[in-house]
Amino acid sequence: MPFNPPDLPRPIIDEMVKAALLEDLGRAGDITTQATIPPDAVAEAVFAARKDGIVCGLPFAASAFRLIGEGAAFAAEAGDGERIAPGQIVGRVAGPARLVLSAERVALNFLTHLSGIATATGRFADAIAHTKAKITCTRKTLPGLRAAQKYAVKKGGGSNHRFGLDDAILIKDNHIAVAGGVQAALDAAHAFGGHMTAVEIEVDTLAQFEEALQCGAKIVLLDNMSPATLAEAVALNRGRAVLEASGGITLETVAAVAESGVDYISSGWITASSPALDIGLDIGIS
Repeated sequence: MPFNPPDLPRPIIDEMVKAALLEDLGRAGDITTQATIPPDAVAEAVFAARKDGIVCGLPFAASAFRLIGEGAAFAAEAGDGERIAPGQIVGRVAGPARLVLSAERVALNFLTHLSGIATATGRFADAIAHTKAKITCTRKTLPGLRAAQKYAVKKGGGSNHRFGLDDAILIKDNHIAVAGGVQAALDAAHAFGGHMTAVEIEVDTLAQFEEALQCGAKIVLLDNMSPATLAEAVALNRGRAVLEASGGITLETVAAVAESGVDYISSGWITASSPALDIGLDIGIS
């Protein structure tokens, strides 16, 4: 049975959407809508894809209309993680026009942004589907949106790296330098974290990689290595550690990186820089 990424709990979604609505509504609410739209006007609208991709963020759109006030009802016509085509309707909303208009931008912001991340992740995942490697995200996320962006990565077919500085130990070059070397850093990390905390160490060269293996590293990040060097690392590893490739990964290079035999490929681009998926809202007034 294929893995089905779980949905985010509603309180987590509502907290992010509420912050976005408060930011947009400011101190007096939507004064344009209040000035131009009669209180009794009713609106119906559809959310339709303008480009192909993977939709994500429908529960966030639903939250925006639920939190804006009583009466606006959103109905999804697709599911997060579903591949969509241009012209496909992914959701509908109906209710008081003032509420629909006041919440539409927040709903669209979440929907287009998260769909863009899911779509980008899906394209990376498709490019390496013939290998064992898995695409994963990093901590390069927008402030306040990490849970949402990492959710979109999973809906796009990727996996999540650590969520923050507190849920796994990742020893980088500066940690090694200050700690006094690879062995010292690994020993301290294992002693501090205990048996339930994952410990990963970053290396830049094959010599560092061999040292990390000799020191008992179980997860190693191979930073900015060419596919040929990565293949050498895989051969040296002989299955002893989980290997993650990182640094400058693009859609054009990801297949060659995956074919080296690494287990994971991390990309900060998919959360930090992927373009929004074009989804429009077409509205009618009655």
